[in-house]
Amino acid sequence: MTDTTDIQRIAESARRLGMEMDEADALAWIAAISAVSDGDDVIIDSTSGTFGHRLSMLDFSPKELERFRRIGQVVEVTGPEGVAESALAISGSAAQSKIQSFPGDCDFFQRLNITAATREEACQVMADLMRDKVLSTTRGDTYQFLEAKLGSYPFDTARGSKGSPISWTVQEIEARQQVTTTPTGEPVILKWNDVALDPGWCKLDWVVTDPARRQLSNASNVIDVTWQGPDGEIVSLDGYLDAYFQEVYLDSGAIPTFSKVAKFVSDDALDEYVEALEGEVRKYLTHHLNYGKAAKRMYNVFRLSGRHLDAAFVRELFDEPSTILYQVWSLIVTLENATEPGSSIPISAVQAQADALILEVVKALDGTEEAEIVDALITLRQTLEVQSTGEARTAEVEGAQALVVNLINTFYRDKLVSMPSIKEYIERLQSE
Repeated sequence: MTDTTDIQRIAESARRLGMEMDEADALAWIAAISAVSDGDDVIIDSTSGTFGHRLSMLDFSPKELERFRRIGQVVEVTGPEGVAESALAISGSAAQSKIQSFPGDCDFFQRLNITAATREEACQVMADLMRDKVLSTTRGDTYQFLEAKLGSYPFDTARGSKGSPISWTVQEIEARQQVTTTPTGEPVILKWNDVALDPGWCKLDWVVTDPARRQLSNASNVIDVTWQGPDGEIVSLDGYLDAYFQEVYLDSGAIPTFSKVAKFVSDDALDEYVEALEGEVRKYLTHHLNYGKAAKRMYNVFRLSGRHLDAAFVRELFDEPSTILYQVWSLIVTLENATEPGSSIPISAVQAQADALILEVVKALDGTEEAEIVDALITLRQTLEVQSTGEARTAEVEGAQALVVNLINTFYRDKLVSMPSIKEYIERLQSE
């Protein structure tokens, strides 16, 4: 059991690092997360009309709820009553708005349950519904579609290696096919409805803008599609029914759909989820070094595996002014996506977002770091205004991102390894 001495020790470590930690708040959070469940881990907030796992709801604030619901109308895949039913949630840093001062993208997660006589029929319904969603939201005053992921490459191609998700443009989705080549140059045609029979990772991406807030975001919807057969059994079309430990559902009216599907989630779902998260942590501590991404996943590993003191410490990191760097890194790609040729996002919105980022960096940093990032953002802003493509534009984007990632790595690494238990955890994963 955590006591005030443990929290005081962590708070003292935080103060030495220049971080502010509310000891009473940390104790209250640990008490809440350590509480024994009454058997029903899903709770409903009657005031906001949201629901989710009790641990997810501890980190959720409804302050941005209406904004997420507006964006949800763009990204949610829907279908005829009696055929398709949906439960839409926010996930990732978007679902942790109580502690994430500077969240990254607008990440959505959707449970789409399709009733059909056969699995093949359910796959075709899914393919049609995803296609209809894309073609109806290709572009608008506040959004621009980017790409879809459906199916996996059956062999190595010029577009992707065997087993990797297939990315689709609007034009390819409209044509229901994409043309690529094998490594030896032989032409290959992949059909939208054919690859849907083994859908793999289903995902749709947009860039969205909020004119009132003068804010751009990448908005993604990861869709866990399930098939409900004539016998009432529900199975995931990609072979794995996702757990619900990091989602906040936006509409309590979706509880019947969620409850029906959740009954079929594996009894080992928590252990499997933590194991998968730890695999992501390992990736971002080694081959794809990004201590910011690793820290966000570590927090979820720690809070779900009983390492509550470590989770409380990482939780405080997300409220530090310097964590604006994570949002800057994410929004650099958003700015690029918003200025692709043919984009419906007004250039004034891109300019306003770039200016806001520069101001936030100035407020959060100082010295050489501030000057380097501000200079990179100003150069990037000028490059993006041209709305062109090519090597120069790519170099500016990658250069600005690399600079910010280096600072993110320094910031998060220095803070994380200051906690002996977290330092030991990092070193163990890196040695493996």
